[in-house]
Amino acid sequence: MEQTQPAPSVSIVDVSPRDGLQNEKVPVHTQDKLKLINELVSLGVRRIEAVSFVNPKKVPQMADAEAVMAGVPRDAGASYIGLVLNTRGAVRAVDAGVDEMNYVLPVTDAFAKANQNTTVAAALDSLEEVSSIAAAASIPLTVTAAVAFGCPYQGDVPGEQALSVVGSALQRAALAEVALADTIGCAVPWQVGEVFAALRAETDLQLRAHLHETRHTALANTYAAMAAGVTVFDSAVGGLGGCPFAPGAAGNVSTEDLAWMLGRAGFDTSIDPARATELGRWICAKVETAPRSGLAGAGVFPQRV
Repeated sequence: MEQTQPAPSVSIVDVSPRDGLQNEKVPVHTQDKLKLINELVSLGVRRIEAVSFVNPKKVPQMADAEAVMAGVPRDAGASYIGLVLNTRGAVRAVDAGVDEMNYVLPVTDAFAKANQNTTVAAALDSLEEVSSIAAAASIPLTVTAAVAFGCPYQGDVPGEQALSVVGSALQRAALAEVALADTIGCAVPWQVGEVFAALRAETDLQLRAHLHETRHTALANTYAAMAAGVTVFDSAVGGLGGCPFAPGAAGNVSTEDLAWMLGRAGFDTSIDPARATELGRWICAKVETAPRSGLAGAGVFPQRV
């Protein structure tokens, strides 16, 4: 059966250097992080969440954020994202020279307390300040709504609750993009489609999905999100990832599995799944864990001749 080229275009944000590594216990040297970033650029990744500007005592793996940003290749056409939780992190991000900023906005008070020692209301107040800092530096700002589909402390998160918090963010900040995060990998496609469709009806901003593979629903959730108008997806090579403050949060959907699925559907992500698989093997070996992607076990299909 002849396939036609799907539309609209879909892009991948690789979060391996940040979300992929932040929860790993084996320290990764700055030079290895820079090698990972350089290899991602070589793979064709054009947006990379490279670092997070958080308390190094709480997330030791991210303690070298400034050193990483000082060493990234600046002439390769890639945009480097720094994740922030507060105004202190935003100032550090500007000083470090990030190209984009990603602010984490919890949608439950329980997760806000565990992840950022704050409340949803206070996090929204902080967002206004972060937005001003980003705007003054002409840095595009993304808001990622954490635990948008389920919280390890509250339990189920009604779609209305997540949408209410995101709606407040849209009113209070100058945003370039809005992301919903299935932080602990508990969402199912029907839920993802419904919430993203409701968000699409509320804003014309670019929508992004951050989906974890904890219960093996991430690729199905990707399909549902795409049908609802999402065009940008986070992933990590090897399926690495997790959150120190979200019990049970397994890895991200893997870059190789995501690029392979989209490629089989006719979408051009500019990312070679076979090379992404090998990069996943390399970084997983650095943190002494096995790659979690389907392609790492089964290989690319069809095989290259």
